[in-house]
Amino acid sequence: MMRGFEPIVWLSPTRRSDVVRVRRHTCECVPIIYELCHSGGLLFIRRTVRNAEGPSIHESERLITVRMEALWERLITGQAR
Repeated sequence: MMRGFEPIVWLSPTRRSDVVRVRRHTCECVPIIYELCHSGGLLFIRRTVRNAEGPSIHESERLITVRMEALWERLITGQAR
């Protein structure tokens, strides 16, 4: 942990599977949107940053459900970024 939060490693998006389902998401009314995604039996978080140059999309690592849901909870409560 640094500066009071757990850092999330953001990676370039991959096309590991054809079907990605969004299970949860944050409000689209802010410039940074987070989505909890399910694909290929694993979960990951997709982060979209909208700015003047267009959207920038990154993904977290893919983890089993119990570990990723815990990370999602930390992200939503401000304990991870």
